[in-house]
Amino acid sequence: MKKINFDIKLQNHIWFWGIYFLLNFLRWGAYFNDYSYSFKSNLIEFALHIPLVYFNLLILIPMFVLQSKYFKYTISLLASLSVVYLLKTGLTYFIISKNIWPEANRDYKPFEINHIVAVCIGELYVLAVASSMYLMLTWLRERDRNKAIMENQNKIKLKYLKNQIQPHFFFNTLNNLYALSLESSDKVPDVIIKLSNLMEYVLYDIEGTKFVPLIKEIDYIQNYIEIEKLRFENVEVTINLESDIDTIKIPPLLFISLIENAFKHGGINNDKLKIKINFRVTNSKLEFEIINNFVISQPLKHKKGIGLSNTKKRLKLIYKNNFTINQNIKFNFYIITIQIPLYNED
Repeated sequence: MKKINFDIKLQNHIWFWGIYFLLNFLRWGAYFNDYSYSFKSNLIEFALHIPLVYFNLLILIPMFVLQSKYFKYTISLLASLSVVYLLKTGLTYFIISKNIWPEANRDYKPFEINHIVAVCIGELYVLAVASSMYLMLTWLRERDRNKAIMENQNKIKLKYLKNQIQPHFFFNTLNNLYALSLESSDKVPDVIIKLSNLMEYVLYDIEGTKFVPLIKEIDYIQNYIEIEKLRFENVEVTINLESDIDTIKIPPLLFISLIENAFKHGGINNDKLKIKINFRVTNSKLEFEIINNFVISQPLKHKKGIGLSNTKKRLKLIYKNNFTINQNIKFNFYIITIQIPLYNED
C-alpha cells in the first residue's frame, strides 16, 4: 500500500471502539468494584487512545514506515506517547483521583518510571490491537479488490480470445455465397440459413455465458462443417459421441479453432481431406480428440497456427492447470487431444 486511507465504513469504526470501551469498562469496573471510576477513567483513556491510533495510522505510518524511515517513526511515536502520558496523568490527577494508578495497589506519583512504562505499554497495546484490526480489514479489502480486478482482466482476455475466432471464416463464407449466387446455385438458401444460425449462436446465444451445453456446441460445429465443405470438393468428416453428454457443459467456441485448423492445414495438397472428431468421458473428464490427415512434408509448426495457441490460452484462463492438451503425429495423421474437467448442469 502506497498510503493508508480512512476507507472502512464509519459505523465499523464506531462499533469497534464502542465494543472495546464496553469491555474495558466492565473489566476494570469489576476489578476495582467501582464502575463509576472505571467509566470516568475509560472516558479519559479512550479520548486519548482514539486520536493516537488514527494519528499513527493516517500520519506516522504513511509518512515514515511506508517511506522506510523507521528511526523517525520511532522518535515520533515516542513523542506521541509522551504527550499521551502527560495528558492522561494530568486529566486523571485533576479530574478523577489523586491516585493515578490504583491497580498498582500503592500510591504512585506522576513521572515515576514504573508508571511511565505501564502507561506507555498500555497505549502500545491499544495501538497494536486497533492497528492490527484496521490493517487486516484493509488488507482483506485490497485482496478482494485485486481479485475482482484480476477476474475482470481474465474476462476481457477471454472475450478478446473469443473474438479472434473465425472472423475470416465469415468473410470466406460470404465470398462463397457470392460465387454460388453468380452460378444461381440451389445451395444458397441452405448456406444462408446455416450461416445465420452460426452468427446467432456467436452473437446472441453465448454472449456473457461462461459455459454452454455441449450438445449446442456440437450443433454449431456441424453447421460450421457443412459450410466449410463448400470450399473442399472432396472431404469426409465424422463426429463420434462415445459417451452420454446430455448434461455436460463447456466454454463456448472452445474447440472450433482446432477444427478450423484441420480444414485449413489438412486440406493443403490433399486429394481427400479426412477429419475425425471424438467426444468421450473418461476418468471424470471430458476428452476431445480431433484427427486429420496431412502431407508429411509439411512442417509441424505450420500446422499449429493461431488456433492451438488461442485454445491453450483460453484453457489456462478457465481451468488454470487442471487440463491437458497433447498433439501427436501418427503416419500422415495429425492428432490433438484435450481433457478438461466435467461441468454438468445442476
